[in-house]
Amino acid sequence: MTLIDGKATARAVRAELKAETERFEAQTGKKVGLAVVLVGNDPASQIYVKNKIKGCEETGIRSFAHYLPEHATQKQVLSLVEGLAADENVHGILVQLPLPRGLDEGEILKAIPPEKDVDGFHAENVGALALGERGTVACTPLGVLELLKRYRIPLAGKHAVVVGRSRIVGRPMALLLLNEDATVTVCHSKTADLKEQCRRADVLIAAVGKPRLITKDMVKEGAVVIDVGMNRTEDGLCGDVDFENVAEKASYLTPVPGGVGPMTIAMLLKNTVACARRSCK
Repeated sequence: MTLIDGKATARAVRAELKAETERFEAQTGKKVGLAVVLVGNDPASQIYVKNKIKGCEETGIRSFAHYLPEHATQKQVLSLVEGLAADENVHGILVQLPLPRGLDEGEILKAIPPEKDVDGFHAENVGALALGERGTVACTPLGVLELLKRYRIPLAGKHAVVVGRSRIVGRPMALLLLNEDATVTVCHSKTADLKEQCRRADVLIAAVGKPRLITKDMVKEGAVVIDVGMNRTEDGLCGDVDFENVAEKASYLTPVPGGVGPMTIAMLLKNTVACARRSCK
């Protein structure tokens, strides 16, 4: 079994991006800019924002951090986002989720122009992905695809099973795999025989947020298994895959932590650089 090292891959991506941001600045006289908006004081969100700002520093991206209080109004958040949308120094806008109760997440995300939507959540970007056209793709599924490509795991003609259908991971993941010529099955809470569906997978991607849901008897011998889950349990962090037992059957497997997680921020930074490049055309 080959362990897929997300930390090492993310480091390689960040090194490439640092060189790319330096080229961008030399060619345009501008720095790539990412604005991050955090509303409220959710501890997990604060850590995520801190890590994203750190990633910007490492890759030469200029970060604009904006912090709003827990009681910020819808109008205040929209006003900030609209101001960032008009700022030529900002190439990407990220509103950290979840937002405090009482704010309309959908309306706020729609206020981010698709060309600055580095999270890939805007309907225009999702539509481009569905049509196989160029656009910005959600960071976590894009990170999964990057890992598969860098480990030279073939996808064309393979049967891929995605467990989970969220708009953040499952749905865009399925579309990305279809665009790579895989045959794709999407499973979810209403799937009749999850075990049988998973056992058919050449590439199995688990993204449901249920600790150790995917067990050894659900995995085909030699399958590639990607664990997107990140669950906090009494025993510490674990994924959606029963790692130790599944490792006996998988040909490739991602750990938790250290697998898909580091790739999410790396792809956010990559999306930001891509948005900056497209802004100059």
